[in-house]
Amino acid sequence: MLVDGKWVENWQPVQAKDDKGGFVRQVSGFRNWITADGAPGPTGQGGFKAEAGRYHLYVALICPWASRTLIGRALKGLKDVVSVSVVEPELGDQGWAFAAGADPVNGAEFMHQIYVQADPHYTGRATVPVLWDKETGTIVNNESADILRMFNAGFGALASGPDLYPEALRARIDALNERIYPRLNNGVYRAGFATTQAAYDEAFADVFAELDLLEAGLAAGGPYLTGPAFTEADIRLFVTLVRFDAAYHGLFKTNLRRIADYPALQAYMQRILALPGVAPTVSIDHIKRGYYSIKALNPVGIVPKGPELPWWPPQL
Repeated sequence: MLVDGKWVENWQPVQAKDDKGGFVRQVSGFRNWITADGAPGPTGQGGFKAEAGRYHLYVALICPWASRTLIGRALKGLKDVVSVSVVEPELGDQGWAFAAGADPVNGAEFMHQIYVQADPHYTGRATVPVLWDKETGTIVNNESADILRMFNAGFGALASGPDLYPEALRARIDALNERIYPRLNNGVYRAGFATTQAAYDEAFADVFAELDLLEAGLAAGGPYLTGPAFTEADIRLFVTLVRFDAAYHGLFKTNLRRIADYPALQAYMQRILALPGVAPTVSIDHIKRGYYSIKALNPVGIVPKGPELPWWPPQL
């Protein structure tokens, strides 16, 4: 991680633990918002006006949080408005790295250099996604939930596509997010990075209780979490489901059942994968190479050949 702008040790997945030995995720440090007129958003300062070509998104295809933003960018018609750089899938001793020429905006070799450019005294992990402002040379925001909502509503007439956070469904979407995030989205990480049996057992139970609940709900209703409307809640669930059988089931020890064992969830995942623009945001190759490069979980770095995924590659 970075301490006062200096990279101080080899990359480690767990930077903080609770009193049970459970994984604690770092809070995002940049929370400004892009708005149609440059006014301040719900958090942070103003001055970040929506303009085509001004902003750049840094992502990793292995990362579910970054993939949320890529899907939002695609569905909202912002591919020609916000440019993108993708880091290498493997996590090395200095965290996320760029292939030669992969960062045409800042010419960085490592993601942590982007953070130091924005704040020379930054302390914390250099995470993705990052939304960068080319005009002022700084990070706008590094919280995926914020960036997804910015892409939905912050770019005004520059954006198109479905409303991913419609007014009439906001209470329902928020309730789903608040339940699914700790139990499943972050629950798989809580299981994989647990440092005590008790912490692992608790996370494991949460993951499968949530999957069972979602399976029952989608089997009885659907086609999406709130009914007929596809929303940000579906994006947030999808990015975990699409990684589950390829990485979390084995490496993170969430191995009671696979998504392939949940008929309604697998069908739901495939419906989303078939939406225009979604499939290109998914790379099973990057997902496997990235997760299995985490030395704390896989010291020898062997990437498994399986599993066979009946839905990949998608038949579009």
